[in-house]
Amino acid sequence: MPIPSTLTARGASALSGVARAPGDKSMSHRALILGAMATGVTDIDGLLEGDDVLATARAVAAFGAGAERLGEGRWRITGHGGFRQPEAVIDCGNAGTGVRLLMGAAAGYPVSATFDGDASLRKRPMKRVAGPLAAMGARFEWLGEEDRLPVEISGGGLNAIDHVQTVASAQIKSAILLAGLNAEGVTTVTEPVPSRDHTERMLRAFGAEVGVLPAGAGWRVSLKGGQTLTGTAVSVPGDPSSAAFPLAAALIVPGSAITVEGVMLNPLRTGLFETWREMGADLTVSNRRMAGGEEIGDVTARHSALKGVVVPPERAASMIDEYPVLAAVAAFAEGATVMRGVGEMRVKESDRIALMAAGLAACGVQVEEEPEGFTVFGGPVRGGATVVTHGDHRIAMSHLVLGLAAVEAVTVDEPGMIATSFPGFVELMRGLGAALGD
Repeated sequence: MPIPSTLTARGASALSGVARAPGDKSMSHRALILGAMATGVTDIDGLLEGDDVLATARAVAAFGAGAERLGEGRWRITGHGGFRQPEAVIDCGNAGTGVRLLMGAAAGYPVSATFDGDASLRKRPMKRVAGPLAAMGARFEWLGEEDRLPVEISGGGLNAIDHVQTVASAQIKSAILLAGLNAEGVTTVTEPVPSRDHTERMLRAFGAEVGVLPAGAGWRVSLKGGQTLTGTAVSVPGDPSSAAFPLAAALIVPGSAITVEGVMLNPLRTGLFETWREMGADLTVSNRRMAGGEEIGDVTARHSALKGVVVPPERAASMIDEYPVLAAVAAFAEGATVMRGVGEMRVKESDRIALMAAGLAACGVQVEEEPEGFTVFGGPVRGGATVVTHGDHRIAMSHLVLGLAAVEAVTVDEPGMIATSFPGFVELMRGLGAALGD
């Protein structure tokens, strides 16, 4: 069926029910890539089948791995111990994580590959990854604008580096570590603040030895080159970034109570939940258990009287993708919610600070924007606007959640992009009682 050009959220009566979070996007990308780098079979359960992850699945197949879909969320990757020369351009669509990790992996093999993406991905900076990889010996040719896709990378013959991050970025760290698997020597990455550690955890699951030592407020991750990976079984837990949307709706729509099952509770991914609790959210976790080497649980949110808070800047690494939905929730809190140290938001799928500020302002919310952050002042939310998303799925979903509790309806453009990270979002939200329609 055709994708609508707009999607509208209208004020809802109480939302209720139980939903299951889609598979974690970060782990889904990594499971496909490590499975393709490994020798043998990797069976994946719970894979997120959004557009971004499917682009990575096509990419690993182009690099010579077997990639077979066995059923909903169930995939089998057959690796041959490395990447082979691709025959065509590697199109990563909108997947920023996918392209940066694939570039790191490809850098370690004697192949040449051209990476490209859609209009949004072509605007995102790539030198943050290309720089360290070039220092290891990979060669880059920018085929259009420098620092932007498309780019041709020629790999192989790498030497290890000791890289010190200026910002906590799991994408940069992961790309370097994946390249380091096939580099001469010990590759290290030092982070000022720990970023999500899914790559380190999953590398160990595939048989690699990864060292992690404290380094000030952050840590130092090291990996010896020449290690081989062995296919394994990966169970992908629910994505906390996706679970945030139905939980946010429950917090702001009066009378609501929603439970999202199977949500990953990795402490480097739960900064949003911690922030919501500081705001006074009625947020509880039950049925804690392990899946895929990660703790998961069922998270319940109930409508709450919220107050504004100052979010610690050092928390940004654990919730950088969740600031848009936090801003939407903050619009209904009493007082100001201050979000600083989040300049990384400006180089995501869009400039998320600018777009959230503009969208909230159009809905009658007072916002003060800064170069590295913004402040949202809570109060009655009028709504009644059509929000420009620039094709950013999180901007779209955040404003749709806002519209469920606003006085007037809120419309977003380009809703088809929601499928990049959360296929089934509209159906899931409608199942909980949300009024979403064309």
